Amino acid sequence: MSSALEDYLESIYEISKQKTSVRITDIALALKISKPSVNRAVNTLKKQGLVSHEPYGDIILTEKGFELGEAVYHRHTMIKKFLVNVLHIPEDDAEKEACQIEHNISQNTVEKMKSFMEN
Repeated sequence: MSSALEDYLESIYEISKQKTSVRITDIALALKISKPSVNRAVNTLKKQGLVSHEPYGDIILTEKGFELGEAVYHRHTMIKKFLVNVLHIPEDDAEKEACQIEHNISQNTVEKMKSFMEN
């Protein structure tokens, strides 16, 4: 899966934690991307069985989509915490870096980062 599609799943996951419904506009605002671009990505995610969505309706993560979105979100969160708390990177910079790193890091490495911070 592409980094961009992972970002969409993560965004849908995050929005769904805060709101009862997720719409194209919500994702566009969160990612600072045009609504037509979001619509194309949501259609791709729908074809892959990761979301359900009807035109002008809510976007709902499927079980598989939820699992993937949650995994990306947790990778991102753990990486950002490591950058801020261990490497003392400023939070804004850590946010940007975590977004890039989250797509190219193994779960094993994320777990080791977590373990390191817990000790």
